[in-house]
Amino acid sequence: MNPAAARPVRLRLVETFALVADGVEIPLAEGARRVLAFLALASGPVLRSYVAYTLWPDTPEPRSLGYLRAALWRLRKAGDDLVDQTNGRLRVSAGVGVDARDALDLARRILAGGDAGPTGEACRRLSCGDLLADWYEPWLSEPREQLRQLRLHALEELSGRELDRGHIPSAIESALAAVAAEPLRESAHRLLIRAHLAEANAAEALRQYEQFRALLFGELGILPSTRIEELLTPIRGGRALRAG
Repeated sequence: MNPAAARPVRLRLVETFALVADGVEIPLAEGARRVLAFLALASGPVLRSYVAYTLWPDTPEPRSLGYLRAALWRLRKAGDDLVDQTNGRLRVSAGVGVDARDALDLARRILAGGDAGPTGEACRRLSCGDLLADWYEPWLSEPREQLRQLRLHALEELSGRELDRGHIPSAIESALAAVAAEPLRESAHRLLIRAHLAEANAAEALRQYEQFRALLFGELGILPSTRIEELLTPIRGGRALRAG
């Protein structure tokens, strides 16, 4: 029986690569994995010659096309319906679910003002790691950064949205997820401090600021911006008045 004939078929590209059919991981050779990942991250059907050139850039064209043919043969052996091949162009079949695409779609929906569903679930789906973090491929740089930026902005959008609605615990959860994903990102720390202040937790806000300040100076030798300092001015002013 064809191991990928059963459904559903899922391709995992976040953190590490895995192709799973009906709950069972399908082993693939390196070339087949690279081709499948590249096609899954493409915005549409891709010319065979472009795939071969991008994945094997230092190889003469006849040989790189040969590598591509071999990879596609292995993918057909793993599952006839993994890759569509039409008019010299390749794409991952519509029946293959891709976690990176799902995360991108969710982030774009949130940033467009759409419904994200339960905040906790959205945070979990957006708190993913980097795209194929254990791969070192030049062509991965752009899609990896795209996913990173969109999920960070989406988490911040969620936090700000929940903060405006007065849902402080959910705002804190989303901001913490953004901080965990990028500890040096000031905009995420600002949202977290705002959420603590909305609950009148001045000590939490100050502690968050001091942790961020120490981290930023230790890592980059710079200080937080005046925007985050201004959030704490009312607290510090009130403390000075009480001391006086």
